[in-house]
Amino acid sequence: MIQPQHFDQYWQAGVLAEKTGFEMNIHGPYYSELLGGRVELGRSLAKIEATLQAARTINARHVTLHTGHYGETGRGRETNETVANIFSSVVDRLETIWHDDDDEFPVFPWIKNGTPSKVGIETSGRQELWGSLEEVLEVVNHVEGTIPVLNMAHIHARGHGSMRTSEDYGELFDQVRETIGTKEFYCHFSGVEHRGGNAQFYTQIKKSDLNFEPLAEFIVEDGGWLDITLISDSPLLEHDAMYMLQSIEKSRHKQIERKAREDRRRALALQTGASIEDLKAREAEQAALRTGQKVEAAEEESAPEPTPEPEAKAEPEPAAEPEAKPAKGKGKGKGKAKAAKKDDKKSDDDVFDFEEDDDDLF
Repeated sequence: MIQPQHFDQYWQAGVLAEKTGFEMNIHGPYYSELLGGRVELGRSLAKIEATLQAARTINARHVTLHTGHYGETGRGRETNETVANIFSSVVDRLETIWHDDDDEFPVFPWIKNGTPSKVGIETSGRQELWGSLEEVLEVVNHVEGTIPVLNMAHIHARGHGSMRTSEDYGELFDQVRETIGTKEFYCHFSGVEHRGGNAQFYTQIKKSDLNFEPLAEFIVEDGGWLDITLISDSPLLEHDAMYMLQSIEKSRHKQIERKAREDRRRALALQTGASIEDLKAREAEQAALRTGQKVEAAEEESAPEPTPEPEAKAEPEPAAEPEAKPAKGKGKGKGKAKAAKKDDKKSDDDVFDFEEDDDDLF
């Protein structure tokens, strides 16, 4: 038996999942060459063996595996038969590991009383890799114990951006149900960058042309018959997982609101005698009026206030400067000033002692 690395962590995760009722799943090696030569096939099966051992340890409900590149035979029925034979052997090996006769006293309760994991065959996202939706469904339809793993990002990329509306998802699930007759679906979802029918890399859902809202709308509106498990493959793993959950809740609230409006219309139609179509038309008119009023109010708020123009004022003419006139009697003026100074000095000594000015002012 090949023991997986970090075995202690695996069985601790299995015990914790068993106590909490949490469903565990495991993904096999991404690099796998089941259609390659003897060496490539042996290496791939050795990695798958370790994955099956780990799945038993953690009580995984699904073991997701890839196939790899097309072999020398290329596409066609012969290649699909080869893949079916390989996965049939994988299912048998998983049954043997799960019900090991040498393990008389199994440590884990799910090994004794549980059922083996199911082997999931994932759709591929590139043209040179085996795993189109039709190929996966054909193999799953012939190998018991396998299920299709619908990677929406891979299907979208391989179909040149085919998953865009809720009707596209409806056609996809109907095709799977009609081919293999199942209501149980195991799906991966992520944003994806693609070119020429080939996936380049995963990306955040909001930054991709693969929107989750159409899938959420289909699940809420027409997916009552689905038993679906959604796994986030996004680089923002937990963030986009919560985003998908919130999108489903929003779609569910929209459905409830729409049903409430329909019930209200029926009640009004019975009370007033008007038809449901007339009530819908009135609601549309009222909604248009409310929208128009909001637009007008927004335009009024956004319109700039007119600034008042400044009044024209007549500029005052500059006053004419008076012409300077030559002073007359400069000598007399100086004499008067000197006499005044002398009088001031004398007044300090004797108030009544003063000299008369000889100059005749008149």
